Amino acid sequence: MKRFTSIDTTRGLVMIIMALDHVRDFMHTGSMSDSPTNLQTTTPLLFFTRWITHLCAPTFVFLAGTSAYISVKRQNNLAESRRFLLTRGLWLLLLEITLINLALWFDIHFRLMLMEVISAIGLSFIVLSFMLRLPSRLTGVIGILIVFSHNLFQGIPLPSNHFAVFISSVLFYPNLIPLPAGHSFFSAYPLVPWLGIMLTGFSCGELFDLAPEKRKKIYLTGGVGILSLFIILRFVDIYGDPSLWKTQKSAMFTFLSFLNVTKYPPSLLFSLLFIGIAFLLLFLTENRENRFTKICSTYGRVPLFFFIAHLYVIHLTMFIMLYIQGFHSGDFLFGPFKNGRPEHGGGVNLAVIYLLWIAIVILFFPLCQWFGNYRKMHPENKFLRYI
Repeated sequence: MKRFTSIDTTRGLVMIIMALDHVRDFMHTGSMSDSPTNLQTTTPLLFFTRWITHLCAPTFVFLAGTSAYISVKRQNNLAESRRFLLTRGLWLLLLEITLINLALWFDIHFRLMLMEVISAIGLSFIVLSFMLRLPSRLTGVIGILIVFSHNLFQGIPLPSNHFAVFISSVLFYPNLIPLPAGHSFFSAYPLVPWLGIMLTGFSCGELFDLAPEKRKKIYLTGGVGILSLFIILRFVDIYGDPSLWKTQKSAMFTFLSFLNVTKYPPSLLFSLLFIGIAFLLLFLTENRENRFTKICSTYGRVPLFFFIAHLYVIHLTMFIMLYIQGFHSGDFLFGPFKNGRPEHGGGVNLAVIYLLWIAIVILFFPLCQWFGNYRKMHPENKFLRYI
């Protein structure tokens, strides 16, 4: 099966960036106390260390939709394509509530059930599987309407009925729901806003029916246009993000405020900013073969394998760090939103975070290369399509 360099390279690059956020989240000294995008306490370097990783989730979801279009067209079998998307969606949900939640919290009691980007992709695949009869451009129009309009619903109060609260949390609002026996459910990535991004990505799969040079021009025009729309809407600051930008103590921090858009759930301005950047990355990597694209695409060809495995490695590295710093097993705290870090102390500065990130990314290069080659050499193993 032919692969597209721009998709693999862009996806691989954002996965490398994603690993930085996870290393910071698990091991930075300040990750337990304050948000790196809190302009009252952050530094520009810490802000951008977190901000750049916002690129990851919308790019994953958008390219998942694009890849789904390419897969559907190649299969040319509606029933088989629907079955694959439905099965893959359910598989991703299962992985989220088992292996991924375990990797995040190392809590064998599963006291916190967290729905993040993998479950958002899984649920979106399930919805998309029932929309395959629609023309792809109509699917794209629906996606764009969702992206542009879902902020209108954010101000509506949550219903008081427990079932309604659960459904609205899964669909629209990030929300923490207490469950019996000390368990909790948190929908960090509600479906509808991310579904809009996936449906738009699915429609943009049509671009891969075009010649590379024509596709490249559309990436550039689209990326510049989307980012221009972001700048206009953000400057006007009437609609598109619940967090307004404000003049800060310096020009730099005012610029940070301008860029500090809302991810949970992804606002219109968040989506425009990072999908616009993703278009420019696709433009820069389209039909281009060099050492950089080969390195990035090694990770991008096996996204789910890298995603799950790197979480376990980073989490285990965190415990090694804590033991080196003099902590003992009795100091580790587990439970809802507790991943083993002691309540006070532990962690390393940002310079060490970057070194650890680079080391982990390098460690995974041969592993991703091996797994990608193994999957390519065993096309008869259909289970490998789901990893």
